[in-house]
Amino acid sequence: MLVLRSAPASPFGRKVKIAAYELGLIDKIEITATDTSDPTEVLRSQNPLGKIPTLILEDGTTLFDSRVIVEYLDELAGGGKLFPRGAERFKQLRLQALADGVMDATLLQVYEIRFRPEEGRNAAWVANQAGKVGRALAELEAAPPAFERPRVGEIALASALGYLDLRQEGKWRAAHPNLVAWLDGFAAKVPSFEETRVKS
Repeated sequence: MLVLRSAPASPFGRKVKIAAYELGLIDKIEITATDTSDPTEVLRSQNPLGKIPTLILEDGTTLFDSRVIVEYLDELAGGGKLFPRGAERFKQLRLQALADGVMDATLLQVYEIRFRPEEGRNAAWVANQAGKVGRALAELEAAPPAFERPRVGEIALASALGYLDLRQEGKWRAAHPNLVAWLDGFAAKVPSFEETRVKS
């Protein structure tokens, strides 16, 4: 059985889990909760970077990060399901990169508050991360991606917006009605989005 090292709130872990559901592989994966801040965590011997998500294959080989894991799962399921071929592939990869960037920038803002004392926080640096999120959302608001079935880009975007809901209490929603409608449509079409939501 495959083992996914992740954490319930990880947006990158959620991306992998949604992909596994959509590919019909979720029952072949054991999901193991992981604390990346624990210096004794065995994850550090499984992934030198000590990051999640990490996928442990049946032969003990490990794969990371989420982009690599999702592509591996797609191949395991026969290929071409989450990653189309030709020009469409690069549209999906670009959307995934944009959504992953939103998740990265949001995580960095969370870490600044969680791990740095208030007197040491860098407001300009936080604003720079917030600017990345704001510009990405503005581009996506102007043209939300159309889709019939979820592929890697749409899965990444839904995970990113879900993470903004979790960590920033949905403050993005008021200024982005098109993206709100898009996410509602995604959730209606993709039950695994709700399945993987962190329950408060």
